[in-house]
Amino acid sequence: MVSEAKVDTRYRLSESLAWSLAEAYGTPLYVIDEGHFRQTIRRYQAAFRAVWPNCELSYASKANSTLAVLAIAHNEGCVIDVASEGELRAALAAGVPASHCHLHGNNKSKAEIEFALEAGIATIVIDNFDEISNLKSRTADLKSSSTCFVLRLAPGVDPITHHKISTGQADTKFGFNIADGAAERAVQRCMESKLPLIGFHCHVGSQLLDPEAQQVGGELIAKFAVDMKKAHGLETTYLNVGGGLGVKYLDEHEPMPVEDYCRLIADSVRSAFSGTGLDPVLGQEPGRALIAESGVTLYRVGAIKEVPSPTKGTRIYHSVDGGLADNPRPALYGSKYAVERVWSKNGFKEEEFETVTVSGRHCETDTLFEDVSLPTDLNSGDLLQVLCTGAYNSAMASNYNRYRRPPTAMIRANGSHELVQRSETWDEMFERELLPKDLKA
Repeated sequence: MVSEAKVDTRYRLSESLAWSLAEAYGTPLYVIDEGHFRQTIRRYQAAFRAVWPNCELSYASKANSTLAVLAIAHNEGCVIDVASEGELRAALAAGVPASHCHLHGNNKSKAEIEFALEAGIATIVIDNFDEISNLKSRTADLKSSSTCFVLRLAPGVDPITHHKISTGQADTKFGFNIADGAAERAVQRCMESKLPLIGFHCHVGSQLLDPEAQQVGGELIAKFAVDMKKAHGLETTYLNVGGGLGVKYLDEHEPMPVEDYCRLIADSVRSAFSGTGLDPVLGQEPGRALIAESGVTLYRVGAIKEVPSPTKGTRIYHSVDGGLADNPRPALYGSKYAVERVWSKNGFKEEEFETVTVSGRHCETDTLFEDVSLPTDLNSGDLLQVLCTGAYNSAMASNYNRYRRPPTAMIRANGSHELVQRSETWDEMFERELLPKDLKA
């Protein structure tokens, strides 16, 4: 039976703390609450362990690879999932040993694989036949290595989510397709090459508010593991069903409680393994589900305009001091967020609201948050906090229009706050560039 309790688990700043942070560090500002993040991990760990004691929880660092975030995830017992040499270097810089990391990527370079092996990476998730060939050529090196290998599979599951974050269908750049036989051929090549293949992985998509696709994906790769034992004698000791559990971006979003989600995933995998003698470590690798709701972004309101609209009569634009360079997701996916006004210091609280568009400052349409409800007395200089921005905001930030990437402040477990990622300096922005002397004015 699915739990009925509906609780808003998103972190939000108090009025006094929001103003203190804005005055101390400026805006736009990413904020992460350490205690909230730790508690989210602990709840997920407990829920997973309750239904599959021999489990492994990884943190997908692509969601937010700020060093302090990686250090906390590791401290709380997570393995760190990295998708590039840069993310692996970030984990190492945060004090995470490579032996506690998994390397992903659909087009890993030879240099990336070599760096990961030399660092002592725990697991490499193989994505294509070129990688198998590359690793086969290093068999001698691998004999003295503790690195193991997992095949990423495409189970042919099309989840209910935005198509740009759907990854488990048959037509995908990720992994080996089960249906067309590529996955079995990959198993055979790994075994022929004597690579230490321990199991399989899939990830069907992100921001899943309906768990059905994840259940089906887990069941399909578990059945594939059973088939590979029968056909080729492969004993699967590790199975990773990926991440994907959705979060509460909007008030109307109701993500499934993690306890129910873990139970459903475990049940689907367990049914496939029943009577087979296989009992692998079961892995999950959430990123967004662990960090998103622990973060907010602070913006300061600037220009306010009322303009004619062919569909609405008039439209009110509230421009803020950030935009697509610090949160590209609305432009990429049409992503929606909950936006709240931080009440002014004078304490006056207007009860009337109106529908407005919050726009960014970049030379694009840069519609950050369309048709949101904000108080009618909102003024230039006021603060807005955007909830659930801990994932894929800081990690995807850019210097478009030559804006400096924002800093990140962390609310520590003892209630204090400090910067864990400072704003770029102008010198840092330009230090990569080389201007030929004859072009300088």
